[in-house]
Amino acid sequence: MRVGIDFGTTHTVVALVDRGNYPVVSFDGVDAWPSLIAANTAGELRFGVDAAAVRHDPEWSVLRSIKRLLNDAGPQTEVTLAGRSYRLTDLLTGFLAQLKSDLLQRSNGSLTAGDTIEAAISVPANAASAQRMLTLDAFVAAGFHVVALLNEPSAASLEYAHRYRSTITAKREYVLIYDLGGGTFDASLLKMTGHSNEVVISEGIQRLGGDDFDEAIVRLVSEGAKLRDVDSAALDLLREECALRKEAVGPQTKRFLVDMSGIDDGVDRAPFSCGIDDVYAACAPLVEPTIELLNRILRDGSGDVAWSEVAGIYVVGGAGGFPLISRMLRSTFGEKRVKRSPHPFAATAIGLAVFLDKESGFALSERFSRHFGVFREAEAGAGVVFDPIVGKDVSLPADGQTPLIVRRTYQAAHNIGHFRFVECSRLVNGRPDGDVTPYDPVLFPFDPALYDRDDLGRQPVGRCTNGPDVEERYVVAPSGAVEVTLTTHPGGFMRTYRLERRAASVS
Repeated sequence: MRVGIDFGTTHTVVALVDRGNYPVVSFDGVDAWPSLIAANTAGELRFGVDAAAVRHDPEWSVLRSIKRLLNDAGPQTEVTLAGRSYRLTDLLTGFLAQLKSDLLQRSNGSLTAGDTIEAAISVPANAASAQRMLTLDAFVAAGFHVVALLNEPSAASLEYAHRYRSTITAKREYVLIYDLGGGTFDASLLKMTGHSNEVVISEGIQRLGGDDFDEAIVRLVSEGAKLRDVDSAALDLLREECALRKEAVGPQTKRFLVDMSGIDDGVDRAPFSCGIDDVYAACAPLVEPTIELLNRILRDGSGDVAWSEVAGIYVVGGAGGFPLISRMLRSTFGEKRVKRSPHPFAATAIGLAVFLDKESGFALSERFSRHFGVFREAEAGAGVVFDPIVGKDVSLPADGQTPLIVRRTYQAAHNIGHFRFVECSRLVNGRPDGDVTPYDPVLFPFDPALYDRDDLGRQPVGRCTNGPDVEERYVVAPSGAVEVTLTTHPGGFMRTYRLERRAASVS
C-alpha cells in the first residue's frame, strides 16, 4: 500500500494511491488524525484519536503541536509531560507507530496486517536538516517504508497540477503555493511544464500558523469577556472552542459566537459574540508577514519571472481555509489570481500520493531550501568569516540519483578543528540572517596524538605550522539533510557526522 502522509501541527492527514485516485483516509469517520500525545502520572501514553479522547480528563496531560517542538530539537531533547521526562524522538516514534496501527485497524484504508506501507512524507520548506532527519528517522522507526521526503508546498503543487493542470499555459506556467498550516508558513514558486514541476524558490516562516490565529482570537475573547484568573484547563477549553469556531467561519459569516460554559470562574456567562470583522482585525497582523514574503519572492527571488507569467496563487494548509486569508490575498494580488484548494487541509497529503503514483506521470525537481555553511577563522585568528557551503535553491537530486556532494580542502592550522555549522533562511552581507539554526559544534582531531581522545572539548586548542591536509566532504540527500565527512591526508583518519542539535528540555 502506498500513502502520502502530511504530519501536521494540529492534525495528520493520510491519502492513498488508488488506481489514479487519491482518497483521504478517514479514522472512525473523521478525515484527519489528531496530532496529540497524552500521558498520565502512571506513565501511560496515548496518541492521536486515543489522546483526543482524554484531552479534557484532569488525570491526563496533553502535548499539542509536537511538530513545532522539532524546530529546536535534537536527538536528546526531552519533554516534561505529566511530571515525567520523555525523549521527544521517542514520543514522536510512538505517535507514528500508533498512526500506523490505526491505519491498519480503525481506518477505511483497506490495509491488512503485514502489508508494507510505502510512504511519502513531508516537512516545512524552511525546516532545517536536523528536523528533516528527526522526522525521517521517527517514521522509519515506527515501521513505515519511507520512499520520499518532500517539502510541503512542493507536494501541494502536485495536488494543484493533478487538479488544475489546464490552467497552465505557455504564457503563464508558474504557480505560487501559499501554504499556511497549524504551525508554519511556507511559500514556493514553481514552474510547471508538461508534467514536470520545478521549484524555483522557497521561503518560509518557522513559527506562524493556525495556532497563532487561535491565540489571537483567545485574546480577543478574553478581553471582550473580561476574563480574569482563568486556570489552564479552562483556557485550554476556550482555545479549543475558539479554534472550532474559527474553522467554521465561512465567506458569508457575519457574527462570531463562542460558548463560554467551560469557564468556571463563578460568573454565569452568556456566549461571547462579536462581529466577524473584529476577529479579522485581530488576525490580520498575522497575515501581513505572509504577504510581505510573497512580495519578496516575486520581487527578489524569482529571477526573470514576471507577475504576468504567474498563473496564480494557490492557497493550501489547514489554516488556509480561513476566509480572511483569501480576502487579503485577493485585495493585494487581484481577485482572479487567487485560488483556494477545495481540500486545503489535505492538499499536501494528496500531492504526496500523486508523487508516489508513477502512473500519474508527474515529476518534481526540488531545491535546497536554506543556506548551509560554517564559521571559519580568518586573518590568522584575528577575525571570523562565514563560508557558505550549500547555497539556497541549489537543485537537489531525485531519489535514486547520485547525492549532491561538495568538497573543501586546506591545510590545518590547529591541532583540533572546531566546526560551527549553521543553516539560515537568508544571507545579509554574507552573514546568516532570518531563521538561523546553529548545530552542535563538531570537534575533529587534526593532531594524530588526539585521534583516540574522546574529551576533545577539554583539550586546549593551539595553532600549528605543519598541520595535515584536510578534506571536508558534504553529502546532501534528496531529503535536504546534510552529512559531513572529515578526513586528514596523508594519514587517512576519517570521521562522519550527522548534523544534530541537543536542545534543552522543554515542558
